Amino acid sequence: MVRLKDYLQLHFIVFLWGFTAVLGRLITLPPTEMVFLRTLLAAGGVGLLMWGLKKSFRVTHTDALKLLGVGSIVGAHWLFFFIAGRVANPSTSLIGFATCSLWAALLEPFSRRQPFRLLDIGFGLVVLAGLVVIVSDGFPYYAGLLLGILSGLTAAIFSILNARLVNRIDAFTMTFYQMVGAAIFIAACFPLYLVLWSDSGTLYLRPTLSDWFYVALLAWVCSVYAFATAIRLTKKLSVFFIQLTLNLEPIYGMLLALWIFGSRELMAMNFYIGTAVILVAVAMYPMLKKRLYPDSVRI
Repeated sequence: MVRLKDYLQLHFIVFLWGFTAVLGRLITLPPTEMVFLRTLLAAGGVGLLMWGLKKSFRVTHTDALKLLGVGSIVGAHWLFFFIAGRVANPSTSLIGFATCSLWAALLEPFSRRQPFRLLDIGFGLVVLAGLVVIVSDGFPYYAGLLLGILSGLTAAIFSILNARLVNRIDAFTMTFYQMVGAAIFIAACFPLYLVLWSDSGTLYLRPTLSDWFYVALLAWVCSVYAFATAIRLTKKLSVFFIQLTLNLEPIYGMLLALWIFGSRELMAMNFYIGTAVILVAVAMYPMLKKRLYPDSVRI
């Protein structure tokens, strides 16, 4: 039986995921080192949770390689997302990430070898129009918006690949291996990072006390707790309703950024007009999909 508490918890975890953009700006560590520590702490947190719940870590070698590979995409997603927040601001990274639904709509037909639907094409054109409005009239954060869009693209790829594994592998086991895969991917990027992007030429892995606190929030509250809660809620709430609520993530994140960072987060009016176009399109897409293609939506 669905209770009010379940709806409130869903909004709370969406709020937490929107809060990650703000946390990424509050942490003084460079984004690469920050994501590396987040993945290590998240993997440890999921591992302890699995041990406490007596869940198995055992998977086939083939599935382990697949999960580690998907984890590398998660690592790339987080890198794009948090670097976007640094070179621009949290609002820009969040609205770039909001294109995830667009990428999923465009890539899913390829993964299922199905033709494009008119709704998907129309949805893509509306989101593209919103992006054009955002970058008009002297928008200063082109690089940040591009990185945010790449974070949305990698999130969509991750979701599509995960959909092929979730029905036969326990969700906690998937998350554990994917967090390990993300950590391995970030570590593998360190040599290139040190040559091309690191200002000092060395890794900075000595967080301040406040950095440890914020990274722990990212790993254990915004990742482990939020993920475990989302798993429980999928057994009580419809997939359609959860997907619809997830569209509030950029709104929660941008409001939090305005509250915490104040005038530094204010943008020109064209940014908010374009953002409104994208968010309305993203919110309307699952409802129109349910109405026009009811067989493709599990509710």
